[in-house]
Order: sequence, then C-alpha cells, then structure tokens
Amino acid sequence: MSSKLLEKRPRIVASVEVRMGSSRFPGKVLEDICGKPAVIRLLERLKSCVYLDDIIVATTTESQDDVLADCVVKMGYKIFRGSEEDVLERVVLAHEKMKSDIVVEITGDCPLLDPQIVDLGVATFLNNDCDVVSNTHKLSFPQGVDVQVFKLDTLTWVHNNIDDPAVREHVSLYFYESKEKFRIIHLQAPPCWHQPHYRFQLDYKEDLQFIRKVYESLMFDFPEGFGLTEIMNLLAEKPALIQINKQCVEKEIRV
Repeated sequence: MSSKLLEKRPRIVASVEVRMGSSRFPGKVLEDICGKPAVIRLLERLKSCVYLDDIIVATTTESQDDVLADCVVKMGYKIFRGSEEDVLERVVLAHEKMKSDIVVEITGDCPLLDPQIVDLGVATFLNNDCDVVSNTHKLSFPQGVDVQVFKLDTLTWVHNNIDDPAVREHVSLYFYESKEKFRIIHLQAPPCWHQPHYRFQLDYKEDLQFIRKVYESLMFDFPEGFGLTEIMNLLAEKPALIQINKQCVEKEIRV
C-alpha cells in the first residue's frame, strides 16, 4: 500500500466565535433572517463546505449567552463555552475538545459567507507550504466572506506565549503583526468579486437590513443555496442595495 494512503488525514474543523454581547448591536447573532437566526444561517452555509470535518461554536460562559447556546444545540450543532474576553484561549480550548489538526477560524457575523471561499482557503492551505491562509488582512473580497486557516499547533504556540490583550481578543492578530515569523498566503479575489468596500457582515442594524434584502431576493430562486456570484449579480442589478449600509465602518483593533 502506498505510504501516502497510510498518512493520517488532518482533521479540519471550523470554529465560529460568537456571543450575544456587542457594543454596536447586542444580540445581533440571533436576529431573524428570513425565518432563522443569523448564526444558524451561517452554520448552514458552513455545513456545505467540502473540506470541513466538523464545526464548533465557541461562545462564552456568560449567562447572556445561555439563549445562544440553547439555540445552537437545539439545531444540532456542537458548542464550547469559555472566556468572554480571552477569545484566543476560548478558540484553542474549543479545538482541543474537537481534536482538530487544522483550524478554520470564522467570526459569527458572516451570515453571507460563501462555502466555496472557505473551501478555497482550506485547499490553498493544504496544497502549499505555509502557516496561514487568509483573506482578511489584505482585503480584496467583500467584507464578511472571511476565512482564516492555520494549524492548531501554531495557534496554541501563540496562546502559550503571547499575553498582549489585543492578541487575546483578536485570535489571529499576532500572525499579521509578526509576519516575518509566519508564511502567510493572502487570498486575492478575482476581478468579478473584487469589492473590498462592500459590507456583507453583520455589525450594525443597517447591515441586518442589507442582509435580509439579499436573502429575500435570492433564497427562493436558489433553494439549494446562493453564494458570492449570485450576490454580486444581484447587486449589479440593484445597486441601491449597497447604499443601505455603505456608511457603516469597522473600528480599528489598535487605537
């Protein structure tokens, strides 16, 4: 038998960092999007990914997240509850529970995430000699179709050695601020998807209004699921939709 066939396939698990607390939009992850909570819309999209072996939702032990945990478990998804402020520890412990080899880091504010982009990130990681694959640091895709991929061992090293509060809160920040230590592949969007100023994530009520409009426009025409191509075609036909949340901006990680 070929030695390659004897090699253990790495276990690839997506973790979704999510909580009810939000200074800008509390409870956003359970807001209704065409009959289902936003976080469930995201998890359903991740279930369509070819490369994922499993999914774990990483939320906090705070009582306000009980309702979120109940929703996730009721819908059949796995959950881990840990520190609210030390998100890095929460994610590492969640993946240790899942016995992951490769981490696919997803934030819970991406109900328009395209499974094909997640698969592209994982495939790129598997087929190259690198430490990190990401489309979040050098933006070319619309904001909110984010994927980051790295080994759990690499993230565990950061967890064990870096105490910077910003790194503890923003799980992958150390990779980008110490890029000389890591081999990073930055995914670049093809021209048809290159719109880094488009906002597809859920941070403001205007974002929710935009996302609902997208689902209302596409979900019945594409019952098996729609992705970035269908969304971009919709926005080309109805450019006024982009104006709904155009004024919303991201806060700086370090100030």
